[in-house]
Amino acid sequence: MARPITGGALGTTHDTSGIRDTGGAGVQVKPDPDFAYRLQYANPGGMWMPQQMVLPHHLETFRKLGVKMDPKTLADPLSAPLAAIVSLGGCTASFVSGEGLIVTNHHCVQQALNHNSTKENNLVENGFLAKTRAEEKNAGPAQRVYVAQAFKDVTSEMREGLDKVRAAGARREEVEKRQKQLIAACEKGRPHLRCTVSGYFRGGMYVLAENLEIRDVRLVYVPARAIGNYGGEVDNWEWPRHTGDFSFYRAYVGKDGMPADYAADNVPYQPKHFLKVSSAGVRPGDFVMVAGYPGSTRRTDTALETHHDVDWGLPYAIAYAKERYAIVDAHTGDAGETGRKAGVMKQFIQNGLEKNQGVLKGLTSGDLLARKDALDRKIKDWAKADGRDRWESAIAKLDQLIAEHHRTAQLDYDLGAVFGGSRLLSTAISLTRWAEERAKKDADRKPGYQDRDLPRALAGQRSFAASYDRLLDRLMFRLALVRSLHNPEADRPWLHALLDVKKGTKIDEALIDKTLDAWYGATTLEADDARVELQDKGTAAQLKASKDPFLMAAQRIWATYKAEEKKADARWGERILVTPFYAEAMREALGGVLAPDANGTLRITYGTVKSFKPESSDLKDSAFTVASQILTKNTGKAPFDAPKRLLEAIQAKKFGPYAERALGNQLPVNFLADLDTTGGNSGSPVLNAKGELVGLNFDSTLDGVASDVVFAGTNTRKIECDARYMLWTMDLLDGADHLIKEMGLQPQL
Repeated sequence: MARPITGGALGTTHDTSGIRDTGGAGVQVKPDPDFAYRLQYANPGGMWMPQQMVLPHHLETFRKLGVKMDPKTLADPLSAPLAAIVSLGGCTASFVSGEGLIVTNHHCVQQALNHNSTKENNLVENGFLAKTRAEEKNAGPAQRVYVAQAFKDVTSEMREGLDKVRAAGARREEVEKRQKQLIAACEKGRPHLRCTVSGYFRGGMYVLAENLEIRDVRLVYVPARAIGNYGGEVDNWEWPRHTGDFSFYRAYVGKDGMPADYAADNVPYQPKHFLKVSSAGVRPGDFVMVAGYPGSTRRTDTALETHHDVDWGLPYAIAYAKERYAIVDAHTGDAGETGRKAGVMKQFIQNGLEKNQGVLKGLTSGDLLARKDALDRKIKDWAKADGRDRWESAIAKLDQLIAEHHRTAQLDYDLGAVFGGSRLLSTAISLTRWAEERAKKDADRKPGYQDRDLPRALAGQRSFAASYDRLLDRLMFRLALVRSLHNPEADRPWLHALLDVKKGTKIDEALIDKTLDAWYGATTLEADDARVELQDKGTAAQLKASKDPFLMAAQRIWATYKAEEKKADARWGERILVTPFYAEAMREALGGVLAPDANGTLRITYGTVKSFKPESSDLKDSAFTVASQILTKNTGKAPFDAPKRLLEAIQAKKFGPYAERALGNQLPVNFLADLDTTGGNSGSPVLNAKGELVGLNFDSTLDGVASDVVFAGTNTRKIECDARYMLWTMDLLDGADHLIKEMGLQPQL
């Protein structure tokens, strides 16, 4: 069993920049006079690894914030409260009972709702409540819950001697080989574990994590769309908000207590730790913290990379997303499954589109780019000092490699969009890869295509139909193909091969339409049995002999696909020797103030409940929204169509003990906090200074999303669903009293 790490290559000696924590028994925030400091506190940002909480800076910051807890108590991710935090593989969640009950965001369970919806009962719209354990529904074969078991610093195992591997492509292969060996040793004889190796500080540090992989996950309670997604895309990334973005799963295991596939006689998982849900609430200036699994940030990018994103990358991605959005928007009103699936797709596309627009606006309308440039110069000046030749040459080499990559960025993007533009084509490519890798020894296969990965791949095939729609897939594929025509014909020879036309043939929209009509009319990959069979046992010979048009297309472009992969591997192999120098130089240039970029691993962030105008006492400037505001906001039409029973309860002011006296005895709905989170933190618990759950992180305000690139604490705010609104909805509106009791509380209404 690996022990929890207490240090690592970077960020263990200096690091002084953050404001975060995730709880612990007995933690209390001082009343005044520390309130004034908390009110004016400017959060510098930082998504901290748990072991970084031993750094002296956190102790000093906690002291200034009036927090009595020693932040060092948060350094162990296997103790309370961090051990209650779990990953859903894209969202964060937390255990809130000893019987495997899990709380997360409403928008994190959409695929599970899709999986269980029928023509007679659209759960995406209507929501769901299981009154008994027997009524809880399978969330789908691909849904997982990952529970941390152990962590180990494996930096030396991953990095030592890489500079002696001369060829860049071979260097990538060597890193993959080491990764596979570490994972194989970790999982040997323990099929219940899912081990991962993650890189930090641009490859300067690596950590091996052991996670219990729970495969039987069930829907327990989801409020109706008109509560859980109130305001929809109109309010997305906006404040004020009035969204009940919460839902509940339950984790199940076999009778032996070990992970098992879904089965009627499985039993609820009993976690070692779970969070206490508090109905006491928080108030402006209160200390709060979030623990979760943020997906990706780019704060350790060079200025050259950031400028490329601003000048080309973000505008290009935004333009593509707008076209994708238009497609699903045109079909959200369609009858049947197409309309329902288009609605779910629209929510995800719009979320990413608006965020990218916000990042671009944030980087170009203020001083963030200038700050990035200034930091880049400071880093390079630090590297120029005597005795730092290695850093100076590595950073210069990195800039050279980045510039070379940028020259083919559009071609690379468009090709990737085509390969991923259709679920059927991407499935055909994946099946082709699986067939090729299956012929090799397991240890020699590429990561993601080993025996350990097959159960997840099969689960993905079995859940394919829950989100696939032929019309939408064809339209998305057509869009990617048409966009690729913008490139010169000489730069896209692969397109002739893909569409199976002779070189020199003019490819236009008419030809694309004719081809796609034929392909979608003849494909067999829409059948679950066909895909599952090929996924489980398919061979290269079978795929080459197939007459399915998508499988045939995958064979025709397979050489191109592998050539692009080889090019990408070589680029990665070149960069891995130099990128860590930039991250380390950044840390030193900042005086030791650096948290690693988000990478989907457990992080801690802390700050205060804070509005944009904390000095104001006007409710419109408050850090909180209240239920009575819904009455004014409601139009009776989606997305502002709150249920009648909710409106009646608000009009009657039937809030009971969930009301907040400081808000005029009104019911708080959402609140703002100056935390540092990003995608992947959806569903993360917001904890008070006692480690109790007081809310759920679900969104950011748009003017702060550029903090993913350059953190701006003055205007970065996170939007949290207040636990009191969640409990009130469960208690009064939806009759989820049994879940309230399971969480150790009592229904009050």
